[in-house]
Amino acid sequence: MNLNTITEVKRPASADQITHWRDGYAWLAGGTWLFSEPQVATDTLIDLERLGWPALMPSRDGLEIAATCRIVELHDFKGPDAWRAVPLFRDCIDAFLMSFKIWNAATVGGNLCMSLPAGAMISLTAALEGVCTLWPRNGKPRDVAVVDFVTGNHQNVLHKGDLLRSIRLPAAALGKRYAMRQVSLTHLGRSAALIIGTVGDKGADFLLTITASTPRPVQLRFPKVPSADELQSAIDERLPADAWFEDVHGSAAYKRHVTRYLAEQIRAELA
Repeated sequence: MNLNTITEVKRPASADQITHWRDGYAWLAGGTWLFSEPQVATDTLIDLERLGWPALMPSRDGLEIAATCRIVELHDFKGPDAWRAVPLFRDCIDAFLMSFKIWNAATVGGNLCMSLPAGAMISLTAALEGVCTLWPRNGKPRDVAVVDFVTGNHQNVLHKGDLLRSIRLPAAALGKRYAMRQVSLTHLGRSAALIIGTVGDKGADFLLTITASTPRPVQLRFPKVPSADELQSAIDERLPADAWFEDVHGSAAYKRHVTRYLAEQIRAELA
């Protein structure tokens, strides 16, 4: 879609060149949402392409994913053998509803900043204990865990002008075993529930991440794989009847049911 309200496109070589932020500005990365509908309140795009951030930077400490990393780049990543959770990248990407054009243009950071309950990159990076680095226009960079970055449907902790720089996945989380379950009301529909479990060696440090069925990511952590009753009780205690996200992709009751059902499948697989 052409954006006929845009009067200027800035292409800074450094984010520091954008010292002043005003209403009407918008960061541009993949632009798959930005160009999908009229942006009547936006008159200036700030293109991030010239910043040249490396898409993926593995190290002994883990993996740094640039906010501008394309979905296709993440899909093609091959990590070291010790990072047993890397195949989860492709599993979550396959949960997207997207064309090949979106596949090659959409960015990991854009999916996080959209902050949809069914954002598959939110599910992935939250489950692998990711940490976002945010660059404000005036102030020092700050780190926020992905699970705390999204605060609700289309809501997050970004302030005006804040730029999501990267998401860091720790090596300890990448080294865990994992299990994932996803369900939609229709064959190619948006996720009604996307649940991921991770666990360390000998069943230690079991982490269940609930997304899509709730407005924001919800995590339940146990020192070891819990029993079926312990897990169901923890879900019910953490998520009362009014905590589920209800929309055209599923009622609150349906999403609660499938979340509990899929969570037990994950628990049993990782036990």
